Amino acid sequence: MNTGKLILTVLFLLGMVFRNNLIAASAGTLLVIKLVNLPSALKILERHSLEWGLLFLLLAVMVPFALDKIGLKEIGRTFITPAGITAIVGGLLAAYLCGQGVILLQWKPEIMVGLVIGTLLGVSFLKGFPVGPLAAAGLTALLLHFFGLGKPR
Repeated sequence: MNTGKLILTVLFLLGMVFRNNLIAASAGTLLVIKLVNLPSALKILERHSLEWGLLFLLLAVMVPFALDKIGLKEIGRTFITPAGITAIVGGLLAAYLCGQGVILLQWKPEIMVGLVIGTLLGVSFLKGFPVGPLAAAGLTALLLHFFGLGKPR
């Protein structure tokens, strides 16, 4: 068994043991693609899956607009209430951190293993939620910079 198959198998099993369906499904899907020897599918996923994932995330966030659950009045309140203004600042900071996460993952892609393990542990033992590798990588980049352990070039 080559290294890629071994790592995907371990991630699949960890996802199953820790009941993280997204990790298990992702690792399982990639493992099947690797086992049936479809390198072109892996190249397509490598190139486009991040954009596709963000597309589906944005679709999920925008569904309330399509269902008319959020209107112009609610949007307007966002700019004048303390909670709304705080949410805007939170969104700005999150977008910045995720951008730093992308840079970190491009600089040190092996960091992904630690992010997955940390996410599994956080979901399992801290009753956390798997927010995604970009947010986790952004926080990791911030911590690395804070502790002087390196930063992307």
